[in-house]
Amino acid sequence: MPQSLKIEYIVAPDTDALATLAAKQFVEGVEAAVAARGIARIAISGGSTPKAAFKLLADPAQPWLKRMPWDKLELFWVDERCVPPDDPDSNYRMTREAMLDHVPLAPEQVHRMQGELEPDEAAARYDLLLRNAFQLEDAGIPKFDLIALGMGPDGHTASLFPHTAALSETHRLVVANHVQNKDAWRVTLTWPVINQASSVFFLIGGADKAQVLSQVFTGPRDTDTLPSQLICPASGILTLILDKASAALLPAVDGTGRGVFEREE
Repeated sequence: MPQSLKIEYIVAPDTDALATLAAKQFVEGVEAAVAARGIARIAISGGSTPKAAFKLLADPAQPWLKRMPWDKLELFWVDERCVPPDDPDSNYRMTREAMLDHVPLAPEQVHRMQGELEPDEAAARYDLLLRNAFQLEDAGIPKFDLIALGMGPDGHTASLFPHTAALSETHRLVVANHVQNKDAWRVTLTWPVINQASSVFFLIGGADKAQVLSQVFTGPRDTDTLPSQLICPASGILTLILDKASAALLPAVDGTGRGVFEREE
């Protein structure tokens, strides 16, 4: 883990501009990985903000659909609710309806978490899937090209919720995590896996996130209460893509809507 984390952030004026910035981040990240290695392996999150970006990626009126090298993309998930794939709460279903049904991705390029299974079995199967896809040795950790994260008003990211068992997991790639205040199980990548990605960005919108976002990135370190603080990429750089409302309590941006600061780890 780097001793300091460089946090680069881009602030969009509204939610439409935020979705456009996110779509651009996805396409540029995939293009860079394909140029370097011939393939792009990315992991995505659920939520209303990424949904808007996925719709833009699939929209033939936008430039992203033709620009994205779909044939070189391998798509994975950061986390999933323990529900069937056609359930309204499924992250997979949201992504399928917003994007997958409208883009040229073959089924074998799409690697969903099987939320319909018993939670520990779903986690074990995704662990094996990752080991096979990345051709890992026993103790290896997959290195995604790009991971997109969200953040909840409670400071959680992926399905790493405050005061849950998954926060202390440092060896497994994927775990089932019980979220007591939701009385629900989730399957999630662990934070060491997220931190190994070549590029990691948070996509955050809404005034209800402003306070917690400031606490996570500029406040005291308390990872058990604010699990998003566990995200410290090995690259030493973390990107935040924000709207004006969510960024209200961060240091001021420059004339291009960009800002940067460092956080000691």
